[in-house]
Amino acid sequence: MSERILFVLILNFIISLIGTLSYSVRLVGVRTGKIAASAAVFNILMLVSRVAAGLQGPLLTKFVESNSSSRDLINIFNNIIIVSGLAAIFGAFFMPTFQKIFYKAVDHFSIEKSIPRLIIHSFSKNGIRYMKDSIGIPVKESLTSVNIRKLPKRILIYNFISIAIITAGGFAPIYAGSMAPDLRSTCISLSSIINGFATILSIIFIDPYLSIMTDEVLDKKCSLEDFRSCIIGMVGSKVIGTFAALLLLVPASYLIVFVAKII
Repeated sequence: MSERILFVLILNFIISLIGTLSYSVRLVGVRTGKIAASAAVFNILMLVSRVAAGLQGPLLTKFVESNSSSRDLINIFNNIIIVSGLAAIFGAFFMPTFQKIFYKAVDHFSIEKSIPRLIIHSFSKNGIRYMKDSIGIPVKESLTSVNIRKLPKRILIYNFISIAIITAGGFAPIYAGSMAPDLRSTCISLSSIINGFATILSIIFIDPYLSIMTDEVLDKKCSLEDFRSCIIGMVGSKVIGTFAALLLLVPASYLIVFVAKII
């Protein structure tokens, strides 16, 4: 395995991990009562994720341009998706620890009202000690207490579909470029065809539902336990959806090549 692909795997792990932990933001927000502050603090991690995504694309494209073996390429892309799924699983197990750390970060940010000061505090002696003390593993009751009947199954299905499409859509345009080298630039520019449907699901169905549920928890119209169960369900659907992208990668790549030829 080349150093470039190893670096891509590391970047992809970071992207998927942060995406999984993002589900905790609303949960910490309702527990602290500081939704906006929680979002502001999490933007630090989102910035890291965007930088990683910005580096991943060019590195992977460059590798594809210099490697023409389709069998080797599909194995590499599948491995990248598998790493995404493993990162999602790791994120799921890391969520209790992350929530404790993030809770403290939001509280500190509310007092200092400064992201730079929060970052400096995080790497201070006290900050590092608190992060070490917060490390823990999920308890069995976290899953057994989930009321499956109250889970928003339709939203979980939408999330599963959205995650599968977005995960496959991140790599299908690049793989499609290897299938049709003369249309590589067109294929890469057509990533919106794959991701567009997932974006529609997220904007119209998933995000509004979670936003309303967040408000209902703050208004005492929905219990925190039901909301926590919903978040666990969303994380579970993300994990399954990420691995399901393995089945979508090749069909999505053929679709992109087809569209690139007819436009």
